[in-house]
Amino acid sequence: MSFLIRGLAANGGIRVVAADTTELVEVARTKHNTSPTATAALGRSLTAGALLSHVLLKTPQDGITLRIDGGGPLGGITVEAGLDGHVRGFVRNRDIAVPLREDGKLNVGAAVGRDGDFQVIRTMAPKGEPYVSSVPLMTGEIAEDVSVFLANSEQINSAVLLGVYLETEGVFQAGGIIFQALPDADPAALDLLEANIRAHSSLTDAMKVRALEDIVRDLCWGLEFQLLSADPFPLSFTCSCTEERILHALSYFDEAEREAMIAEDGGAEAICQWCNKRFWITPDQLRALNVQLRN
Repeated sequence: MSFLIRGLAANGGIRVVAADTTELVEVARTKHNTSPTATAALGRSLTAGALLSHVLLKTPQDGITLRIDGGGPLGGITVEAGLDGHVRGFVRNRDIAVPLREDGKLNVGAAVGRDGDFQVIRTMAPKGEPYVSSVPLMTGEIAEDVSVFLANSEQINSAVLLGVYLETEGVFQAGGIIFQALPDADPAALDLLEANIRAHSSLTDAMKVRALEDIVRDLCWGLEFQLLSADPFPLSFTCSCTEERILHALSYFDEAEREAMIAEDGGAEAICQWCNKRFWITPDQLRALNVQLRN
């Protein structure tokens, strides 16, 4: 199960939000049949969405959308997340392959590119106007770009760790952590946190051998980390697509276009971009929709 934990360190001066998204990212990889580099980029972005929802949102009815497009061959990433733990997303070019970095790791930055923006759209309950904020992409590696967004758009200094580790059979580890300096945070505590992060192994390497909470406690060594709740918050790759939504979308076509679908294709096929699920709308359903819209 994928899950998220929240806590405070340094006498309440540092907020911590951490997530193990291994299962969630593997579900996304399976649904979209993404290449390794596309999986890493999408997985980091899905994790970022889950973490940011717990940083930026206030009520379960609120939601955020991340849009990341740096002009690279990946073609962009879109993610939706909310406080209900549901996360979904897609990449435009799921088959992308780029050369590995010099250190042998997947080159997410080259796939995403840097010529574009990291955009966050917040939809506030009940029907408030969406609030859009964005910053120029710095690296395309996602974690650094989330940190820049929080510093520039939210005026909160943050350290962001994101990682996806794949093996031949799929996603082996995926997760992320955001550390945020809250008002009146002790500068010495922030210096210690920075030193702890520099001295620590990569997040996915640590996740191979240790539980997420133990990793957070290691990174908060000397800062008295305290969990805010005993039970982790469940996360899942969940899509809201339904046949009813597809029929609603088809209602925006005119009747002649729907009749052409029946004559040429024997119905209509729709594929959800969020989860790659296929829907087949029969001629009878299309004709019933025609009748409904005439009345």
